[in-house]
Amino acid sequence: MRKTSIRLAPLAAVLLVAACGGGDDTADETPAAESTEDVAESDPGDETDESDDEGEAAAGGTLTVWVDENREPAVAAAAETFTAETGVTVDLVQKNFEDIRADFLAQVPTGEGPDITVGAHDWLGSLIVNGVVDSVDLGASASEFEDVAIEAMTYDGQLYGLPYALESVGLVRNTELAPDPVAETFDEMIADGEEIGTSLPFVINTNGTTGDAYTYYAFQTSFGAPVFVQNDDGSYTNEVGMGGDAGYAFAEWLGENGMAGAGLFSTDWTIDIADQEFADGNAPYTVAGPWAIGTYVDAGIEVAVDPIPSAGGETAAPFVGVQGFFVSAQSDNALVAADFLTNYVATPEAMRALHDADPRIPAMSVVAEDVAEDPVVAGFLAAAQNGAPMPSIPEMADVWEHWNAAQAAIISGSAEPEEAWEKMLADIDATLGG
Repeated sequence: MRKTSIRLAPLAAVLLVAACGGGDDTADETPAAESTEDVAESDPGDETDESDDEGEAAAGGTLTVWVDENREPAVAAAAETFTAETGVTVDLVQKNFEDIRADFLAQVPTGEGPDITVGAHDWLGSLIVNGVVDSVDLGASASEFEDVAIEAMTYDGQLYGLPYALESVGLVRNTELAPDPVAETFDEMIADGEEIGTSLPFVINTNGTTGDAYTYYAFQTSFGAPVFVQNDDGSYTNEVGMGGDAGYAFAEWLGENGMAGAGLFSTDWTIDIADQEFADGNAPYTVAGPWAIGTYVDAGIEVAVDPIPSAGGETAAPFVGVQGFFVSAQSDNALVAADFLTNYVATPEAMRALHDADPRIPAMSVVAEDVAEDPVVAGFLAAAQNGAPMPSIPEMADVWEHWNAAQAAIISGSAEPEEAWEKMLADIDATLGG
């Protein structure tokens, strides 16, 4: 962990308004050990004594923010402006992103966590259940963000984070082989791919025999079979939505196109193999995320990104992941943390800096439109706008193993589609305690 302190001239009176609240994220893993120096410096509870002394008042307004290496420079820029205008000291603690959730869950209840942390929206369920995250009020500025970003950060009707970036998979196309935008339906896309004459008309990561429900999810939703049922406001219930005729139709489709059928899907395909087949020019189309584009470009492939075509007749809605900032429920500086997020991070300038530091699709609409001048970014934005946020409810963690296994069994041909799907639903129901 590395810590950067941004300290400009302290003000006195302004800081007296700050008193409680903060933000962060964590996981169910054992937190990594911190040095004594880092813990001492990052503990907002050490700096909350009320006093007539100007220095102690300034200390009461100190914010501690957890960030990862990629996003630290952008947050530092916003923090510097914030300090210059308010006198509040902002301490940035650099952490490995994969450690943040677990550390947040472990430290916030003890009063040693940060006021604010960067994190992912699908952490919300565990953060809320454990009582470590506070709500955020963006007021009218919430309308400045993509709807799917606000939905993702909302839980039981309350907004619990400031969204800043989106990511989802899309249909990636080799423009030399397939210069025209992808067809609207899966069958039409496959027909076009077969006409092109490459060894494969299409390739998709199946994560080998483990299965990859995440990457296949857009096709599943096009049959009307979401993982969990959503409310009208986009929030998720804990009712599994993969059963019924829609779920069975998707399962049959997997089998028809699997290794015992048309051979379009295979458990021989891992992400490395799928990426390599596409990078070698052996398939004109693939489903992938922004993280794969560098591999294709480095291989000399010119790409475009389109929304994923429908296989079941409804809109193909991939999972959308949202990155953002959370405020700790145990922060002693809630008002100051809210001011920093809503007035200094939730700005076009800060959002653009975050994008430049870590190129994901901006959650703020005006910035997303700006960076969408890049056609690849525009393509992923269009795919994400069709999508749905990955559920952040705690139950989501209990479906992956059964869901992935069922899809892999159907694709490999080792199980009958309806039988495997029924077993999956029963296993999920048992795991959820239904």
